Formats: sequence, C-alpha cells, structure tokens
Amino acid sequence: MPLTLIVAEDSLHWTSQIGARRVALTKSDSIIGALLKARAPEVSWVLPEDVRRAAHRAPGVVADPDQMATAILRVESIKLVPDPLRSQLRNLAAVAGSGGRFVVVPAALIYRRPLARSDPKGLPDGRTRTMYPTSGAAAGAAELSIVLVDVRTGQVGWRTVARGEGDDPWTALARAVKSLTPGLP
Repeated sequence: MPLTLIVAEDSLHWTSQIGARRVALTKSDSIIGALLKARAPEVSWVLPEDVRRAAHRAPGVVADPDQMATAILRVESIKLVPDPLRSQLRNLAAVAGSGGRFVVVPAALIYRRPLARSDPKGLPDGRTRTMYPTSGAAAGAAELSIVLVDVRTGQVGWRTVARGEGDDPWTALARAVKSLTPGLP
C-alpha cells in the first residue's frame, strides 16, 4: 500500500528537503518498497506502484490507493479496520494482490526531533539521567507507523512504529525501515 501521510515538525526545517507532498510520498514508497524487498526477499511484495497500476486498470471497482484513509490506522486503539477502509483494502488486495490475505500498510511517516537518551550510568541516587542530543547527533528522527491487516477479517494483526535517525529525511526513513528487520546489515 502507498503511504498517504507524511509530516515533519517545523523545528527540523526539512520542508525544502522533503519537497512537494506527492513527490515525497512517492520517494518514501520507493525507499520502503526497495528495502523491504531487499531485506525480506521471501515475501511476495506487491509494491505501491503495482497497487496504483492495478487500481487504474479497475476504475470504479477499487478506490484510488493514494486517496484511502489509511492514516487512521496509526491509532493504536483500532483493532478492527472500519468501513469503508476495510472493504477498500479487501477489494484492492483482490485486484492488485497475488492471492495474499495480508496487507502491510504504512499508516504514517512523522519526522521529529531525535528523542533524548538516558545515560546508562544514571545518577548516584539511582535515577536516570537524560542525555539530550549534542551537535554530533542526528538532525531528525523518522517514525514510520506500520500496520499488518488481514483483509478477509479486517483485523489488525500487528502494528509497530519503526524509528530511525539521520541528517536528512531519507536517511532517517531508510534507517527506520531497516529497524524492521533487526540483525541484518
């Protein structure tokens, strides 16, 4: 599924690097798809461009994947995908998929300032000491909300927020996607 929501904190000043919304979404889809395909080749991935192509071949039958409300799936309390999104995902999977039952949905990509880190040594009284980013720290962090949906039942089977830091939005996103497959270089 294509990504439909990308936002960045104003304090990052990444607006010019991210660029126009449609271009940024397409670039994000490309990075996510390429890394998932390379890092999990045993999965029969149907990438966003293939989903779009299938949707354009079946106008009126399936919703435009770039206009679906998949961003609502970032809400942790959603366990069952609501209609009409549920039926849209089911129809799109039937038209674009390779007979698969599950859809990986990138629900949102949010760029934030890097999180403060805790000093593992702590303070003498046992409290944790917070370490804030220094000048050598990454400029920003990507938080990619990913949801696995069973398109037959509408159940959310799994969800996570993959995080990665970088000096630019695309490096941060690549590191976030790589964090989905730990243990690989």
